Amino acid sequence: MSRVLIAGESWVTHATHIKGMDTFTTSSYEVGAEQLRRALEARGHDVAHLPAHSVPMEFPADDRELSQYDVVILSDIGANSIQLAPAVFERAQRGADRLAALRAWVGGGGGLLMIGGYLSFSGIEGKAAYRNTVLHDVLPVELLPEDDRVELPAGAQAIVETADHPALGGVDTPWPHLLGYNRVLARPGSTTLATINGDPLVVVGEHGRGRAAAFTSDCSPHWAPTAFCEDWPGYGQVFGGLIEWLAR
Repeated sequence: MSRVLIAGESWVTHATHIKGMDTFTTSSYEVGAEQLRRALEARGHDVAHLPAHSVPMEFPADDRELSQYDVVILSDIGANSIQLAPAVFERAQRGADRLAALRAWVGGGGGLLMIGGYLSFSGIEGKAAYRNTVLHDVLPVELLPEDDRVELPAGAQAIVETADHPALGGVDTPWPHLLGYNRVLARPGSTTLATINGDPLVVVGEHGRGRAAAFTSDCSPHWAPTAFCEDWPGYGQVFGGLIEWLAR
């Protein structure tokens, strides 16, 4: 069993409805981590979810807090949310450099997985901004300096490059179509396990005594359709394999 923290994968939608002379607004809160949580818990892992709105206040600040986990997953949560705690952003007080702490923790033996999304890697309009942080060197991929999203409305299937690597969990069935991903470049010394549309999809590598991995598409809609994240038995194998490889 591994102890896993998923940070991100939630959002609030605020909509304005315009009906002739009248308008009104509605709000909704959504969570995109449930498919991943269920898949990992089914393999015996202990999973905690830190939703996006809680990340600025509660993301682990040092090695002591990070040591509660074996693997940290960053999914659809930008670097600003981790770096800018309320005391730093709102009150201009010095605080913990949480991305530097995460980098040191991985170097000391921890496991890090970044999963793709509009606020992963470089992200929409470059706003995820991990390329400008100390965490960039930990990732097994190099990030683009611009909006890195590739939308695939007609879908594309993964091509497995290294089928026998344990981080793929032994999956041996065809991958369902994915509808998009973040374009990255495999870092020298890393291992690309699967590609999509000619670009890296699953990449793993070492950092100090720890390990890091990138899954450049999503773990939930819209890039990951129901056929991928709920109907396909390989979903749990792939993400379970990644967690187990990262946690050694």
